[in-house]
Amino acid sequence: MTLRVLAAMSGGVDSAVAAARAVEAGHDVTGVHLALSSNPQTFRSGARGCCTLEDSRDARRAADVLGIPFYIWDMAERFREDVVDDFVAEYAAGRTPNPCLRCNEKIKFAAVLDRAVALGFDAVVTGHHARLADGVLRRSVDDGKDQSYVLAVLNAAQLSRAVFPLGDSTKDEVRAEAARRDLAVADKPDSHDICFIADGDTRGFLNQALGKKPGDIVDSATGEVLGSHDGAHQYTVGQRHGLGLTRPASDGKPRYVLSITPVDNTVTVGPRRALEVDVVHAQRPVWLSGEALDGPIDCQVQLRAHGEVYPATVTCHDGEMTARLSRPASGVAAGQAMVVYRPDADGDIVLASATISRTESLAPSAV
Repeated sequence: MTLRVLAAMSGGVDSAVAAARAVEAGHDVTGVHLALSSNPQTFRSGARGCCTLEDSRDARRAADVLGIPFYIWDMAERFREDVVDDFVAEYAAGRTPNPCLRCNEKIKFAAVLDRAVALGFDAVVTGHHARLADGVLRRSVDDGKDQSYVLAVLNAAQLSRAVFPLGDSTKDEVRAEAARRDLAVADKPDSHDICFIADGDTRGFLNQALGKKPGDIVDSATGEVLGSHDGAHQYTVGQRHGLGLTRPASDGKPRYVLSITPVDNTVTVGPRRALEVDVVHAQRPVWLSGEALDGPIDCQVQLRAHGEVYPATVTCHDGEMTARLSRPASGVAAGQAMVVYRPDADGDIVLASATISRTESLAPSAV
């Protein structure tokens, strides 16, 4: 069936090849580049950042090679409100957000999809590495590039209008195909880190947004003040480096951030074993099928992008999802996503996601 599709073209190799495959499949394809910055830089800083003028030109050149119409949509204000401001607010509240999830949820598959449908398009094509068929989202065949975790915030209606052509290919295969198609972005480095912090200095970005707010760094066991900080937003659970502590622990081992309390602006630190948790609670669950499954569910959960996967039993009650892990996880931060997978012969199926709100440890030694 021929579809009228909008191909989101970032200026990178993945989105260019995704658009090319949509064209090859016989669809009526229009390319669009999202301008997400009010004051875009001219060039990228290596593999950092995105949405520069260079990226928009690369996207346009790829569209020209493919022979498809191309437009630039200004989404800068919406991106600032829904992604950047949310990112800052989450850190101010002592949580560690993942802006890629928020961008997929609020921009690419809400603002863009809504506009695309209003303009008569049937679907949106992106270069995400994930497989989607008959409404079922699965991991990519390339485990190292799998992006199903950051797509798990999409609901059934959004997935019904999404197309991910790259899920059955490895990144090396995508680059080789781009070269065969004479796409100039074949060797362009992948973007990484946070796209709107091009220099990679998250702490500096947050300091500028939130200002300095001195507070105490305290010991989890004794409550003793070990040092001070300029803002609790500079820290995340599991962090070891950059604590600025001059007094070593009694056992000589490193200390880690265990918790962040915005109310009294306190950062609590302690031993690595105190980071281990057995139960993870999460809010605002999204079931990709559209309906919550009857629990408890024996499954696997992933607690950060490209993080370790844990066998778990998941239940859902009164809008809260709870995962009891088969083995402890370390450094689980509130604000991140908990994504639920069901192993399958054809590849892991994404069942649901929710935002981590709190954790528990059942081991006395970790308290």
